[in-house]
This record gives sequence, structure tokens and C-alpha cells, in this order.
Amino acid sequence: MQSSVATETAMPRKRANITKLGATGASPSNDSDHFFWTYTEEPHRTRRQAIIKAHPEVTKLCGPEPLTKYLVAAVVSLQVLCAYLLRDAPILSWRFFLTAYIIGATANQNLFLAIHEISHNLAFRSPMANRLFAIFANLPIGIPYSASFRPYHLTHHKSLGVDGLDTDLPTPLEALFLDSILGKAFFCTFQILFYALRPMFVYALPLTKIHGLNVLVQLLFDYTLVHYTGWNGLIYLLLSSFLAGSLHPCAGHFIAEHYVFTPPSSDALNPANKIPIPETYSYYGPLNLLTYNVGLHNEHHDFPAVPWTRLPLLNRIAHEFYDDLPTHTSWVYVIWQFILDADVGLWCRVKRKEGGRKVGAGAAATWKEEELGANEKSGPIPGVR
Repeated sequence: MQSSVATETAMPRKRANITKLGATGASPSNDSDHFFWTYTEEPHRTRRQAIIKAHPEVTKLCGPEPLTKYLVAAVVSLQVLCAYLLRDAPILSWRFFLTAYIIGATANQNLFLAIHEISHNLAFRSPMANRLFAIFANLPIGIPYSASFRPYHLTHHKSLGVDGLDTDLPTPLEALFLDSILGKAFFCTFQILFYALRPMFVYALPLTKIHGLNVLVQLLFDYTLVHYTGWNGLIYLLLSSFLAGSLHPCAGHFIAEHYVFTPPSSDALNPANKIPIPETYSYYGPLNLLTYNVGLHNEHHDFPAVPWTRLPLLNRIAHEFYDDLPTHTSWVYVIWQFILDADVGLWCRVKRKEGGRKVGAGAAATWKEEELGANEKSGPIPGVR
């Protein structure tokens, strides 16, 4: 089967053998666990420090991007307009479904990733302005989640692959029961629900005033929308959110970012074994235009304080650090390969037992402490405020 991954060295995949051999430097605690366990530090902090040493000018790329707030306002307006125009359309009609899939899902995926940008304080310099603006960007999604997303996502950055902290990792129960073509197809179809519900089963966040405000504003918006458009408007937005995280081209980024598609061979003499298992993959295709350049994911994890508009420039400046990393060439093919390739699945994630910490999980944590925790304490980035 042709791979969607571009890399210099072909790497045969033998998932079960790799796991038992502990190719990443560690072996799992039991034979039923087939994640890729490692004792090594996550790679982004090391590469960030090396890039800053080689190209200190990259630190000037850090800071908010003013364009973000205008794009968010435009997409929110587009979704509200579509919800209003579909107020009398039959819900069980091609017009309703195709609008939700083509326009709505693309727009709401764009808003998911706008909230992702905003969670790094990259729309405004004021942390509180970013919190409030994320609540605004959340409106067409239909369900309040921006306040909870931020601490979980920043912990994902600080604790990449750490078992019990990184909620982007599938649980062993998910990996075990969905380890089949039908199981993976189910996961890809309903993955938005897995990403929404899984964090609550890993660890609970303390509720704060910003969570309460997120819920209150969303309920008021939903009530107002139903008042003017009937239930059609709200159903359109909820369907758009579901489809945005389902079998949609842009949803491929969820899988493409951190699932392992190129583990080393189980053959100890194979030179591919000298290449560490990649934990993050980038994608440089056209769908980045719709998704705030989230495909430049190695670049984003290396420098989370660099906004989406400057990630391509970061790649060009430090290209020697990125040219040889494996990349995906198609998010659509990522979904296809993930479902059909028996050697790729939910077990294909790198995990580590130690390292990292929760960000923003303490009730007394200030917004400034959270920002420092996510961006600076994991490796100083001069110029980050």
C-alpha cells in the first residue's frame, strides 16, 4: 500500500514486534499494551533550543497575529448567516446536509483551530482578551468548550506523550476495542466525540469563572438562535461541528499530527532503526489555508508562541531542521490509510511514563503563570510576553 508519508528512508512497519522489542527505548508493562513507550524527552524542546542557537532571529516571530480576530469574526458571521438561511429547509434534505458538510464543517473546523490559536494567546496580547475572544469563536460550535480546551491543550504541549497527562493520547481501552477496520472507521467517524469526552476520563479540571462565562454565553447564544431560526439553526451548527470532526478532509489533521505512520523496522541491522520514531508529523498541503496552518505541526510544537501566519517563515529560516522529518502529503489519505492499514491504528502513539506537568490545572493559577508554563518553562523563547 502506498504511504501518505514522505521520508528519506523506507521503514517497514511491524507494530507488535516493535512494541515488544521496545524500539524507542522502553518496553510496555504488559504484553497487551502495544503503544510505543520511550524513556526519552519529547523532541520539541531540544529542537527549539537548537534552532534558537542556530537562528536567534526566529524569536522575533513570536507574538499575536492581528489578522486572526478578523477571520474569526468573518467565519462566525458566515455560520450565523447559513443557520438563518436554513431556518425553513428540511433537516433531512441534501441541501441541509451538504451545506453542513461543505460549508459548515469546514467553517467549524476553522473555528476549532482558531480557538487553538487563541489558546496560545495569539489573537491579542492581553490573556483575558484571548479568553473572551475564544468564547466568541466558540459560538457557532454550539457547545461550550473553549475554556476547557485551553488548559488541556497547553498540558498536551508541556506533557507530549505523557501517560495520564496528555489527553490527546488514546486510552488503552480505546486502542484495544477499536483495533480493527470497523473499529478504526468508527473512531474516524465519531472522533470529535472521543476528543471531547476523553479528557474528562483522564483528569478533571477545576471549574473557574471563565468556564461559567463560556457556558452562560453559549446558552444565551443558542437560545437566541433558536428563537430566530427555530431548531433548524442550532441543529445546523451542531451537525457542522460533528461533521468537522468526522470523515471530512480537514479532520485528517487530528490523526496526522501525532499518530506514528513510520516506526522503525524490527530488524536490528536495518539502518531505519537509527532514526527515532517521529512523534509529530507536518503537512504542507493546501488545506492549511483553511486551518490556520495547523499542518505545520512540528513547527507549532517547536514554537507554540509563533502564530499561524509566521510558521511558514519559521520553516524557511530553519529549513535544515525540518527538511528531513517525515511529512504527510494528504489528510484524506491519512484517514484512508489509518482505517485500512493493519499496521496503523490507535496503538501507534509514542508514550512516556514521566515528564511534563499540568498547565492551568491549579485553582490558584493566574493567566500569566499558565502562559509561562506553556511557552517559556518548557524551554525559554525570548520575546514571548
